[in-house]
Formats: sequence, C-alpha cells, structure tokens
Amino acid sequence: MRVLVTGSAGHLGEALMRALPAEGRECIGVDVLPSPHTSVVGSIADRDVVRRCMDGVDAVLHAATLHKPHVASHTRQEFVDVNITGTLNLLEAAVDTGVAAFVFTSTTSTFGRALVPADGEPAAWITEDVVPVPRNIYGATKVAAEDLCELVHRDHGLPVLILRTSRFFPEPDDRDEVRTAYADANLKVNELLYRRVDLQDVVDVHRLALERADAIGFGRYIVSATTPFTRRDLAGLRRNAPAVVERRVPGTTERYAALGWTMFPAIERVYVNDRARAELGWTPRYDFAHALDKLVAGEDFRSPLAREVGAKGYHAETTGVYTTRA
Repeated sequence: MRVLVTGSAGHLGEALMRALPAEGRECIGVDVLPSPHTSVVGSIADRDVVRRCMDGVDAVLHAATLHKPHVASHTRQEFVDVNITGTLNLLEAAVDTGVAAFVFTSTTSTFGRALVPADGEPAAWITEDVVPVPRNIYGATKVAAEDLCELVHRDHGLPVLILRTSRFFPEPDDRDEVRTAYADANLKVNELLYRRVDLQDVVDVHRLALERADAIGFGRYIVSATTPFTRRDLAGLRRNAPAVVERRVPGTTERYAALGWTMFPAIERVYVNDRARAELGWTPRYDFAHALDKLVAGEDFRSPLAREVGAKGYHAETTGVYTTRA
C-alpha cells in the first residue's frame, strides 16, 4: 500500500512516517517545511502540488493543518486556504485517482463552546453526538473540512474516516496561570484522565482507520485516552475532582503526594472514546493508570515514539511557549 501523509514535518506526520514503513507501507510525505520525513515540499492549498503527490497513492492520511497556536499569527484566510481548500484539493484528487481510503485528522477543538458547561452544571460528557460550537477560526475551519469529507463521501463513495484527536502535543500549555500552578508532567498526566492521548495511540488509531475505512464508509471518532470516569461522576468532577479520581483510580492521592503533584480541583469535560474502540478495534495503551505505574517505577510515562518525535513548535520564529521548529 502506498500512503500519502500530509503534514509530514509535524508531530503526527513524522510519527506516521516513522511507524508505517516498518509495517511494509510505502509512504510519501508532503509538507510546507522540509524535513527528513518530507518527500515533497509544498502546500496542500496548491492543487498542482496535491495532484503530483497523489500519483499512484492507495490511501491518504491527512494530518496537515493550521493549528490553534496559529490563530494569533495567521489570518483567517490562511486558515481557510490550508484547512478547507487544502482538504478539498486532497478529497477531489483522491476521488479522481481512485484512492481506497481517506483518513482526516480533525480535533476535539471542533466542539468549542460545547465543551464548557454553565456554572453549577455537571461536567460535559463529550461523545461524537455533541453538536460542535466552534470557538475560533481553527475550530470553524476544521468543522467545515469535516463537512467536506462527508459531502465527498456521499457524492462519490470515497471511504472517509474522521479522527477528532485530543491533545498530544508535547509543548507546555499556553496559559501562564496553568504553567505556574502545575509542573508540565503533572499537567499532562492529569489531562490523560479526560482530554489527552499519547502519540503512539494516535498513530495506532490512524493505522486501524486505514484498514477499516472501506468497510465502514464514513465515520467520526473521538480519539483520546480511555477515561476512568462514567456519567455518574460528572457532577462530582465539577465539585471535587480529586475525590472522584481517587475513587476511580485508588492510590492516586498517595502517589501524587509522593511526587509532589496536584490534581485539578475541578474537571469541566470528559472525552469519550467508546465508538473508536468499538468500531475501529482501537485499544489505547497510554492512559492515566499506565502513566501512574510508570512514574512510580521511576520511568517516563510517554511512549518511546512520543519521546523520539519530541517537541517541534508551531512558528518560524520564537513565540512564547510555542517555540521554533527543531
């Protein structure tokens, strides 16, 4: 199988370019930035670049995007050009060349304002059935790109699966108050409870999506580490998250004390990955309990792949916590 990977210089793109060839797949990487994993340097917003990349391709893993950190540095038109026009270029070229599977990397940021409940309300239980309410141009363009994926599937029969991934970036949080209150590892392990996923698990679900796309046809899936919470925990998570976490993962309080760490006082939303596990056969390994076990053993909680890819940043020049690409 010959696979086109867009965004091959990014976190996920590089990870896919590292992992898939080891499974016997031939991969072509395209990105606006040169890298050891980029075969074609060019923009997916350029239809000619896309057509050139699609020659002989059997499947597309579309991970290229302008991200949330670009909201402050790029125009809305640039978001439209890359996230919407670029996706349309890929979809139409995939139809024209008879591609067998198209996997679109979307984001849980599409849910936007639907993620935060009103004061006094329980935490939000976020499944694929929650209606997105985009908060910014990033979310709006990703929702529009998802809709294009569904439209092209319905009009042309192209098998398309959409993976709404939660956080997997290794950079520090962009909120000053959060970075001040929590050590970076403490913050990221806390997030594994409800809004983060390891890069290896993200690669695994993309591989499964390639294999299942033809049989499924079209689908949207939340990709996040499996939460230990249930719907019955939602009210408690807004009032006293540490107590709920201790009940669901006994021993957390003692382990956190030994590490000098702190649990969030409240959690406002929970991403639910049930559909991805059931329909794609996905079994994420790097969840909160796994991270705690690794930390107690004095080991890194991240997957080897996540450590190998490392941090990249999002801008050509230093912009606070989002540093230059390595």
